[in-house]
Amino acid sequence: MRETIAKKIAWISVWSNVILTLGKLFAGWIGHSDAVFADGIHSSADVVASVIVLLVIKLANKPADAEHPYGHGKAEVVVSGVIGLLLFIISIYIVYEGISGLFHPIESPSLIAMGVAIISYAAKEYLYRSSIKVAKQHNSKAIEAVALDHKADIVASIAAAIGVLLSVLGDKLHIHLLLYGDKAASIFVAYLIFKISKEMLSEAFDILLERNIDVETLGDYKRIISGFTEVKRIDQLRAREHGHYVLVDIRISIDHEKTIKEGHDLSREIKVKLMEEHDNIEEVLIHLNPYYE
Repeated sequence: MRETIAKKIAWISVWSNVILTLGKLFAGWIGHSDAVFADGIHSSADVVASVIVLLVIKLANKPADAEHPYGHGKAEVVVSGVIGLLLFIISIYIVYEGISGLFHPIESPSLIAMGVAIISYAAKEYLYRSSIKVAKQHNSKAIEAVALDHKADIVASIAAAIGVLLSVLGDKLHIHLLLYGDKAASIFVAYLIFKISKEMLSEAFDILLERNIDVETLGDYKRIISGFTEVKRIDQLRAREHGHYVLVDIRISIDHEKTIKEGHDLSREIKVKLMEEHDNIEEVLIHLNPYYE
């Protein structure tokens, strides 16, 4: 079910980005708009990103095996990092093109470019809202990466439309400074893309380096474990994301007179309770220490 929904989102993203890419590149070219053309380049990167997601979703949902005892969830994280790196490279390219364009004769873009930018904004707003909703429901890093990509396009399309409008007004009102609006918008689009790429790369590195999950969630785990009266002390509690699921390691102290069976039963009860309240937990490993008064 999860894999099917993820593939559906990815395919929708692929075809919508193909259409938007062709439209923005064409409108940016014939409409003489660097901002809209830059937005088109970004959308072409989205196509590549969506295809990569499609290729990796099946792998990420494969169950654990002998070679990968913790599962394949990190495949989604790797994809998120690849998309982030791709967006980073695109942002650098757009900045270069935008700055170099400031030193060449300025030509006012046509309103057709602004129209395409507005259409792109409307389409991306819908795609972002639907994708992020599914990403949260299924805790999918791959779909979340696609959704964040759509989010970058939303603001980029608005910026491109404003840049075109300013340039057109500058041409009509003979205000030379406003003619640079389109060039400035393309640089701003690059900044937005860079910001999204930085967030995606940072999160991917944190998960790959197995950073502990957020303090609030750990606190809730602690509350659940402390609710068992047999637990005398929590010696260690840590958890790490492994793509779309979480692995939890716990060290607790129980009365030293407890039997192995009693300790085993308690560990099972704690594991079941944690997984009932947090459905993204895939595995719970509990180590028992003897407790002396």
